Amino acid sequence: MESLRQKKVARLLQKDLGNYFQQEATHFVPGGLLTVTQVRVTPDLALAKVYLSVFPSEKAAVALKLVEEHGKAIRFYLGKNTRHQLRVIPELQFYLDDSLDYAERIDQLLNE
Repeated sequence: MESLRQKKVARLLQKDLGNYFQQEATHFVPGGLLTVTQVRVTPDLALAKVYLSVFPSEKAAVALKLVEEHGKAIRFYLGKNTRHQLRVIPELQFYLDDSLDYAERIDQLLNE
């Protein structure tokens, strides 16, 4: 079970990562949308698992590769923005969140 501190740090990271992808990293998915759907932080606050949703989903693999390549720059951006709230900026691991595709597929099957 997540502690209150983990939840607060996860919300802070999700907000700042969302701002980063919206303002600084529009070139990751040209003509598309990159959304941070969820952030989970380990109990020691050393690792953050970031779940990303990409629209259109055909560009998801390319977008995830670009995000992973820029991981250090993203962490540096987080460090600049959260330096007064966090002592240590967690390492970032990025994953694709395909729950929207899964829900869409179920909806299609039910409507057939």
